[in-house]
Parts: sequence; structure tokens; C-alpha cells
Amino acid sequence: MIKEIHFELSEFQTRLAAVKKQMVRRGIDILLLSEPPNQNYLTGYNAYSFYTPQMVIVAQDHAEPIWIGRFMDRVSASMTTYLSEDNIRAYPDTYVQSATLSAYDFMAGIVKELGGERARIGVEMGGYYYPARGHADLTRALPNAEFIDADLLVGWIRLVKSPAEVAIMRQAGQLADAAMKRAIDMVQASVRECDVAAAIYHQQISGTPEFGGDYPCCPPDLCIGERSIAPHAAWTDDPLPESTVVNLELNGCRHRYQVNLARTIVVGQPSPAFVNLSEIAVEALNAGLEAVRPGRTCSEVDGDFRKALARHGIEKESRIGYPTGIGFPPASGERTASIRKGDETVLKPGMVFHMMPGLWLDNVGITITQSFAVSDTGYEPLTKTPRKLFVK
Repeated sequence: MIKEIHFELSEFQTRLAAVKKQMVRRGIDILLLSEPPNQNYLTGYNAYSFYTPQMVIVAQDHAEPIWIGRFMDRVSASMTTYLSEDNIRAYPDTYVQSATLSAYDFMAGIVKELGGERARIGVEMGGYYYPARGHADLTRALPNAEFIDADLLVGWIRLVKSPAEVAIMRQAGQLADAAMKRAIDMVQASVRECDVAAAIYHQQISGTPEFGGDYPCCPPDLCIGERSIAPHAAWTDDPLPESTVVNLELNGCRHRYQVNLARTIVVGQPSPAFVNLSEIAVEALNAGLEAVRPGRTCSEVDGDFRKALARHGIEKESRIGYPTGIGFPPASGERTASIRKGDETVLKPGMVFHMMPGLWLDNVGITITQSFAVSDTGYEPLTKTPRKLFVK
């Protein structure tokens, strides 16, 4: 059977040891991981199967994690993880979308095998893939266990990437650059918005001559014309007019690691005021980037960005950055640190952020961004698309 594993076994062992160390600190005996990025991080598992109940179990006295999923996806677990077959468990299809059977009862049975009837069990209460019904079924099946919110326990460990992870994210950055170039080349008057979106999707997957891309965990944001003041708008099938603004955010995804990139493209001649706004946005973005170095906090970086913006009488309400890494639908952000006022997370080499200081004002929007890895002395850009306004 083929094996599609992108890291050495030692890397997975280091990750697992870090998770178990945190479990000890929090007094957790068994950790139930429902979030696909965390499952991928600890086992390598990668398949589009997370629309049915799926779990990775980490137990203090069990050498490997245990993957649990739908029976037909067991083969993907064998192909994409380093786990022994004994630690790949699958429930019958009768549990899938059943009105009477719960896959979480099956999972609870494996917890019992591990001696977890009275354990302190950590679960991801804030996760996208831990439904209220699932939690209710688990607590009913394990009435003597103590359930503890362990949301983001793995997320905070994932925040600092290994050199091997950063190497993959450099490739993801190349994919993002290629997709952005394709979009910029495509944008012109009379081209339909949906055709621009289609070109982006094609380039994201076809990638570069050296390597291809994965499906992105979120669609490109094509915010055009009046929708350019909306950060997360969808495209239509309308043709682009002779004069308009296109705010585009997309990403490159390689082995599930995602790097984001946004640029503003103007069809026609932009007004002098809009050109000036783009220069202000780039100035503030560069100020934020130059503030990045190990030992500084997210809040301090945000402060330097806002000082540059304030010199022009502009304020930005939202955060200016978030970490990225392993990405599965519905979102690319890691839900841990944010580059914003009050976030005292200390920057460390290996952290990866999308600095997204988009400006959405009353009647105009502009998005020029930069993904970067924190280096030993500052920051390493992960994309090379020029930080400027593009005019077509």
C-alpha cells in the first residue's frame, strides 16, 4: 500500500510528546481531538471525510494516537498516517447519519478500552467539528468520566512551526503567488467575475511546474465594485466594468499547509485619492513587518502599525494578523494568537502569520497583505508578489 506521509517519524513523535506534556500540566488523562488540523498534525491523516464523526485519541499510557472514523475511510488512514493498523479503528456505515446510532458511542467504547471510564477527558469545546450532540452522546456513554475543555491545547503547540513545516509553507507561498499572478493577468474589463474565480481555482491546484497544490480550505474573496468595502464577498457572473476596484484574497495550499495573500487590482484609472490610500496602506504594512522580531509581542507589532496609520488620520478597528498553518475547511486561521492591541503572545522563530491590515472604510476598501514566518532576526516573507496597488 502506498504511503503519503510528508514528515519523518521523529517529527510526529516530537509533536506527540509536546501534547502529552501539556496534558500532564492540565491533568488530562485522555485527549479527544475532533479538529481535522489537529488530527493531521499528530498523525498525518488527510482525507475529505470530516463531514462524518471522526476523532483522534491521545492517551497518556498509549504509545501512538488512535484514529477513529468511518469504515470506508480506514484505507486513507492507512495510507496517510504512520499509525499501526491496531491504532486505526473504524465504525460501520450503520452509524453514518443514523437516527438511532451514534458514532460517539463507538468512540466511547474505545475510551473504555483505554481504561477511561473514570478518566479526566479533554475535548475541543470550541472546535468547528465538535457538535453539541456529539458531546451529549459522549457524556452519556461515559457518565463517570470528567470532561475538561481542552480547546486549543494542540493549537498553541502548532503555533510554532518546525523547519520542515516552514519549508512546506514556502512552497504554499509560491502557489499563492502563482494564483495571484494568474488573477492579475485575468482581470480586465468585460471578463466575468466567475471566470476570474475559475482561473484562480485552476492555478491553485495546478500549481507550479515543480509541484501542485491542494484544495484550499476557503474560497477566494472577490470583492468587486461596491462589494470592495465588504471583506468576505463572493463573486457573481457579472462582467467587470470599464472602471472598478477588485479586492482579492486567496491562498496557496501545499500538503494542507496554507499561506494567504491579498491584493487590490484597479480596472481603469484610479483616482489620486485612492492611489494615496494604497501608499498609506503599504507604508503601515511595512511598518508592522519591520516591527516583527523574536521577543516582541503581537500587541507591540500592532502598535507600530497603528502609529504609522495614525499619522494619516486613519484608524483600523479589526486585528491586523492571524497565524496560519494546517488548513481545513472552514477557515485558514489557527484561532490562537492575533496581531492586535492587548495580545501579549511573544513572537518566536517558526511562527507564521498572515499580516492582513485591510482597510474597509465607509466608501472604499483596499487589501494589501503579507504572509511571513518569524525568523531568528525578524521576518521572512512567504510570498513575493510586490506589495503595491495593481492597475490594469
